[in-house]
Amino acid sequence: MELLHSGKVRDVYADGDDLVLVASDRVSVYDVALPTPIPDKGKLLTALSLWWFEQLADLVPNHVVSATDVPSEWAGRAIRVRRLDMIPVECIARGYLTGSGIKEYERTGAVCGVSLPTGLVEASILPEPIFTPTTKAPQGEHDEAITFADVVAKVGAETAERLRETTLAVYRRGAELAADRGILVADTKLEFGWAPDGTMVLGDELLTSDSSRFWPADSYQPGREQLNLSKQFVRDWAVGTGWDRTGPAPEMPPEVVEVARTRYVEVYEQLTGRHW
Repeated sequence: MELLHSGKVRDVYADGDDLVLVASDRVSVYDVALPTPIPDKGKLLTALSLWWFEQLADLVPNHVVSATDVPSEWAGRAIRVRRLDMIPVECIARGYLTGSGIKEYERTGAVCGVSLPTGLVEASILPEPIFTPTTKAPQGEHDEAITFADVVAKVGAETAERLRETTLAVYRRGAELAADRGILVADTKLEFGWAPDGTMVLGDELLTSDSSRFWPADSYQPGREQLNLSKQFVRDWAVGTGWDRTGPAPEMPPEVVEVARTRYVEVYEQLTGRHW
């Protein structure tokens, strides 16, 4: 196999007509990889993505070829996938107002060009989920929020509309399944690519603790910060150290690593019903 790309979190290998994606235990916040790994993170996110790909297979085709036909040393943290021509847009769906979304809303009354009602607060549920895309920045650079019109300019009107419709459909189905299991999906990031036959295919990861904000439903209360069961916990800790969001990132102390790992495991078990 040939190493094609070593990313902040995953390594990509070419193997014949397929790719093999290998998820490490590294964690990236604000597009910078932290120096401290979280034990089992790569396997947890791989298993959770595979579970979601199975749940949503009837909604949109995905890139998974096999979760077992991978080198034994990467068992559990690698997936064999189809090669795709990736679409250069990060597709984000939001069902709740938080993160960069509420900051933009407080400045402009909108998020990525989508106007929202007045009077919303931190963690407000939105009237309906919205599509809030970003650029797909090269490693070392930061993604930037863009409007739907920007997506049209980048990939064309037909593709932009398909990205929006599919992203929102995946979010709605995923959020419904998660809510049934006691977890709210505040937002999530998806990536799509073109298969050789022209099919739009869901790639990358799906509704994981790294690509989504997860909140426990039983403690949800708008108007305040929520308990984060996802990577947002690590992101909040990193910012709380005074870090300026540029490399190098700070080392995580053992107690932060343990809490982060516990939350990754909790989300996996609560969503899938499986014991880690």
